[in-house]
Amino acid sequence: MAVKIRLARGGQKKKPVYRIVVADERFPRDGRFIEALGQYNPRQDEFLLDFKEDRALEWLNKGAQPTDTVRRLLRHAGVWTKFKTKATAEA
Repeated sequence: MAVKIRLARGGQKKKPVYRIVVADERFPRDGRFIEALGQYNPRQDEFLLDFKEDRALEWLNKGAQPTDTVRRLLRHAGVWTKFKTKATAEA
């Protein structure tokens, strides 16, 4: 089972709000997911990015692959660098 960290769309028409979720890649974008990690709202002046950092690191360590957009958001929050420095320290 390939696990992805990706965005699931919510909100109204033309007003998207996204949830950051951990899901099996075989499930649809807005379908079933394993765990919700947080939310992302790109429509605010300073976009809202709120998620569980410790749970995201745990899923990354388990082998979950983030999508390109989620990887960019993780870099913006500083989680991706924590993951990479921990991975290189263990190797």
